[in-house]
Amino acid sequence: MTKNSSAPAIAVEDLWQVFGPNATAALRDARGAGSPQATAEALENKGLIPAVRDARFEVRSGELFVIMGLSGSGKSTLVRCISLLVTPTAGAVRIDGEDILQASEKRLIELRRHKLGMVFQHFGLFPHMSVADNVGFPLKMQGAGKAERRKRAMEVIELVGLEGREDAYPRELSGGQRQRVGIARSLAVNPDIWFLDEPFSALDPLIRRQLQDEFLHIQATLKKSIVFITHDITEALKLADRIAIMKDGEIVQIGTPEEIVLRPVNDYVAEFSKDVAKGRHARVESVMLRDLPTHMPDDPGLRIGMTLDTALAKCMSLYEPVPVRDGTGTVVGAVQPADLAAALQVDEG
Repeated sequence: MTKNSSAPAIAVEDLWQVFGPNATAALRDARGAGSPQATAEALENKGLIPAVRDARFEVRSGELFVIMGLSGSGKSTLVRCISLLVTPTAGAVRIDGEDILQASEKRLIELRRHKLGMVFQHFGLFPHMSVADNVGFPLKMQGAGKAERRKRAMEVIELVGLEGREDAYPRELSGGQRQRVGIARSLAVNPDIWFLDEPFSALDPLIRRQLQDEFLHIQATLKKSIVFITHDITEALKLADRIAIMKDGEIVQIGTPEEIVLRPVNDYVAEFSKDVAKGRHARVESVMLRDLPTHMPDDPGLRIGMTLDTALAKCMSLYEPVPVRDGTGTVVGAVQPADLAAALQVDEG
């Protein structure tokens, strides 16, 4: 099928995943109750589990779209529905305009082998294969020759920072290195769309942050269309172009990191970000005056896209040092306001 350049990379429409006997018929009957909430209640009264409820969203080409929520919120079930690891009970999932729920088994195999890449929390590496052979395995399934597989494997191994480890075996790697192999393997076929289900959650915090940084570098290089699942608001805010927050199988808000932090739609969303330093995620344009004052002070160099933390540090660089006193009121030193701001600022690089 020819790619529809005007269509979003992924479009999810009216998607339901109901677990239990005769789920399709039960959902059809329950929809007479009206709203998605009433439909879900009707299903629960019959002993069924509506794990995903009337999900609707689009992922733009090249967008990093994060789905997050607490354990049991339905986020992993949703990504399995979109990637067709689980067949949804109802709805549509369109990849470049093609409803893949209507696709033949042959077409689904083709999509999984050539268009869709997947990375999960548990790496699933073959212990008897080297790093290069693990990475090249999807190409082997496509029928690629050994030399071609090795060449492509080396390209993505370098991309994920594992050069020199291509002939090692999984048992010889750290957890972070094994996860890099999983990422490289999913990239071997150069997929257009990438699904990642909590790929870093089993890793130590320092390794996790390093892999997040590398992941952003990879995305800046490859510009994939990505659906990324996490339960960690810090990770979501760091990685996402947009975030969907789920609760009880339902998407309750979709927005940019700034919108999620500054304009939560309810207490559930606000609870996620209550401890987030808003200055690290909100941008200067969110507080910018559109009507310019008659007198403008010296220019500290603010730019659209700067976080509030960075903008504040720039503005404070215009101030002179201020005194610091001890308990008796005696001046014992001075502080440059810009140094205060810099001490609180997180490096955006």
